[in-house]
Amino acid sequence: MSPNTWRAVVSALADDRARDVYARIVLAQPVDEALDALSPGKRRRVLDTLLSAGLISPDGEGWQTEPEVFRDALRSAPAVPRAAAGIDRFFVDGRLAVYPSRAADRDAVLLHVVGRVIELGEILAERAVNDRLAAIVDDVAAMRRYLVDAGLLERSRDGAAYSRAR
Repeated sequence: MSPNTWRAVVSALADDRARDVYARIVLAQPVDEALDALSPGKRRRVLDTLLSAGLISPDGEGWQTEPEVFRDALRSAPAVPRAAAGIDRFFVDGRLAVYPSRAADRDAVLLHVVGRVIELGEILAERAVNDRLAAIVDDVAAMRRYLVDAGLLERSRDGAAYSRAR
């Protein structure tokens, strides 16, 4: 079933005449009076709309509803993407979009960033650290300072090299 199945159902039920005929079928009321009030072209259009949407089907001399059309339409609808959770909610396309205000979130984001920038035991020149950080954040100097202040990144005495503290 198409992910747009629901559109045909909604479109059919948005038409006042089709909705009136459909309601009569649902309530097991005679539809002849409602159909007879329509011109032959409109009558055919109303029935074709309800049939093509899968809302009704012929039943001997009359019509019956097809309630599974609603279940099928819901089943075929595209899944709604879930909102990002955890630290992912601060990143867009792998880049830090929002620096968290809550301390626990900041700690988690900093730990994630340092893990993407440098491996344990690896020693990098400041330029290499900056290049790797630039792929993740806009303000490289501020992030480098945050990582050092958090004790996640250690800076050599001369400031030329960085290593991961933990």
